[in-house]
Amino acid sequence: MPSTVDANVLVYASQQSSELHDRAEAFVARLVEGPELVYLFWPVVMAYLRLSTHPSVFGVPLTSAEAQANIGRIIEFPNVRIAGEQDNFWTHYRAVAIDIRPTGNLVPDAHLVALMRENEVRTIWTHDRDFRKFEGIEVRDPFR
Repeated sequence: MPSTVDANVLVYASQQSSELHDRAEAFVARLVEGPELVYLFWPVVMAYLRLSTHPSVFGVPLTSAEAQANIGRIIEFPNVRIAGEQDNFWTHYRAVAIDIRPTGNLVPDAHLVALMRENEVRTIWTHDRDFRKFEGIEVRDPFR
């Protein structure tokens, strides 16, 4: 069964000052090495690039080239798939939004859940507890 990973796990894997860094780095390495299929959704990639290069998130932020290289290494693995919105995305988003009525910070989470549904991905690896509000997905915290 395919899974996906949230940007926060990727950020912890890059932020050496984080207490979760070593565990996140090891987890991401195990995840992308397979054998299970892993989806990396474009909104997660963009969030990672934004956060990992931002000086208020990292004391010493990554350069754009460093952050892009990190993503580049991940997507080279044969079991990693990059995906984004397809023709039925809006239908999936609306189905997610009926239950949650996302506003503010829940909008990008609902976006990701809709992408999961559209691509038949049931499991998300994240440290973000807000994903537990969504029906029909399995939320796994790699740090528990």
